[in-house]
Amino acid sequence: MANDRRQSDIRRLGIDLQQLRFAVTAADIGSFRQAADVLRLSQSRMSRCVRQLEHSIGVVVFERSSGGVKPTPGGREFLRTARIILEQVDTLVARAKTTGRGEAGRLAVGFCTSLSTGNLRATLLDFKVHFPHIELVTVERSRTRLTTALRNGALDILVVTGATPLLENQTLPLWSEQILVALPEDHPLATREVVLWTDLWNQTVLLSQYDPGHELEDVLISKLPLPGDRPQIERHDVSRGIIKSLISMRLGISLVMESDIGASFTGLVYRELRDGIQPSYLSFSAHWRGDNENPALHGFLKLLADRYPSALSSE
Repeated sequence: MANDRRQSDIRRLGIDLQQLRFAVTAADIGSFRQAADVLRLSQSRMSRCVRQLEHSIGVVVFERSSGGVKPTPGGREFLRTARIILEQVDTLVARAKTTGRGEAGRLAVGFCTSLSTGNLRATLLDFKVHFPHIELVTVERSRTRLTTALRNGALDILVVTGATPLLENQTLPLWSEQILVALPEDHPLATREVVLWTDLWNQTVLLSQYDPGHELEDVLISKLPLPGDRPQIERHDVSRGIIKSLISMRLGISLVMESDIGASFTGLVYRELRDGIQPSYLSFSAHWRGDNENPALHGFLKLLADRYPSALSSE
């Protein structure tokens, strides 16, 4: 508040920032001539501007002598406030420039995958290295809530499974993650290095109602199209972490993405899931509003394009 009043008083007196900068530089160096050399202007202009400043505020700021200049008692208090004002202005300008270049600001990322390991975790860490001054906000919700938040501007970008465009948003295909089966460590299938989809037919598969639970169920049905070949599927309105707790309680097994395995869970093991020929994958894509002009978003999109160049070529 005190600083705001000081700046208001400065503006009311008709003082410009250039005069303040001249006076502070002269006080730091102790000489009008040397200060003028540093600022690359004539000594006469320097002296004239400082005298105009003194006239405007009604205070003699400097004692002048053949040896140079030094602040008067009143001048020292004035110069102290002038330094505060100049520092605030310099900070304001620097922040405006970095925000305009996407080097500062705020980025809100919605997702429906694990951050324990994998590409999203690596991308976010890389983003913080390149843009340390940007506030990074992460949000994990259901796809419906994430889509709503993107539409109303609460989120800048979504990273979700699938490549189907959401609403009228821009879309960028990203990476794919392998689908694994999560088992209690003493489960009969845990003795195998590779589990086949057909091995699941007599199992209870626990899936979260949250993404990517629905996509994982779709893949399971595509791999086992006949109802008699499918396992029993139980859908729970809980997070993936709770699903792992249910597995450890031996209430069933589950399908997970490879990014889930970074968070270790006592008593659980993960096995590669194949259809007899090759592993199964789910693709991820980024979605954002085309009218979002947040510079931080453009920096994040450039990072994605640099990290996953094949995604651009596949558009």
